[in-house]
Amino acid sequence: MPPHPATLAIADNPPSEAPGIRARFAREVLEGLGRPRKAIPSLWLYDARGSELFQRIMELEDYYPTRTEHEILASHSAEITASLGGGPCTVVDLGAGDGTKTRLLLASLHGRCIRSAYAPIDISATALRDVSARMSSLFPRLRTTPIQAEYFDGLRALHRPDAGKLLVLFLGSNIGNLEAPEAVGFLRTVRSALRPGDHVLVGFDLLKDLSVLRAAYDDDAGVTAAFNLNLLARINRELDGDFDLEAFEHVATFDPERPAMEAWLRCRRRQRVQVAGRSFRFEAGECIHTEISCKYRERDVDAVAASAGFEEVGRYRDRRRWFVDALWRVGER
Repeated sequence: MPPHPATLAIADNPPSEAPGIRARFAREVLEGLGRPRKAIPSLWLYDARGSELFQRIMELEDYYPTRTEHEILASHSAEITASLGGGPCTVVDLGAGDGTKTRLLLASLHGRCIRSAYAPIDISATALRDVSARMSSLFPRLRTTPIQAEYFDGLRALHRPDAGKLLVLFLGSNIGNLEAPEAVGFLRTVRSALRPGDHVLVGFDLLKDLSVLRAAYDDDAGVTAAFNLNLLARINRELDGDFDLEAFEHVATFDPERPAMEAWLRCRRRQRVQVAGRSFRFEAGECIHTEISCKYRERDVDAVAASAGFEEVGRYRDRRRWFVDALWRVGER
């Protein structure tokens, strides 16, 4: 359930801390609620309360993505970082979270590269401060360069000789928050911002038994429901909304065609809601789409790499083969 990757890099701090971001939040909420098929981008799920709830989700027994990817990186970090050689290198984090998985790679780089650096990219100054302080504490000799920017602007800012080779991390199945054509377009843009010899590591959540998916995205304890409903509480607080949270419920569905899990907020009764001075009508049973989490097959990973223009270096899986971290390289143009 990570944020929409093309626009928000980190999932544990409020992205509306800057005036420009707050205005964008208002614009995207109003536009989304005004559509015939109401939808709000998933990045706005992550205010401080939403991030706290997402941390709780990641600790749930049935929420497998975080633990499976941690298992992969704990087992294969040395192989992944070996692809960078021994020269200067920079680990670029597009969505660091609390940095738990990233630090496995940084620990593997320690002593391997003659000069390594860490560059988290995010639009949230608070997020950057927190993750940078955490990594500096864990790795005192690591040069940490936080970049407050959109993903692509941040990547271009790293076109410096002293950055060395880049290893760009896009972990946690953030790619699943994009529809397939959008995912390819996003990765093509990432590639265009890189140089030959740079690498990317992308996490893909693989298609699996539906009972596993449902348990992960609609837990019995109601934490995921609280996470989703918190979006309405945020709108009430930040955009002068008057959503009655009791009048909506969390719904998780599976679309076998994409394939993808999707999250919705379903209206329990007919009503009108005010947001930022505008009125929106809801019919009983009408839904607001809040998130998509696309699932991949191994052949889909092949197709994405080829379409985005990357060369595959390696593919790393957990013991149950539920998740894949794909390591790709930018070839000579």
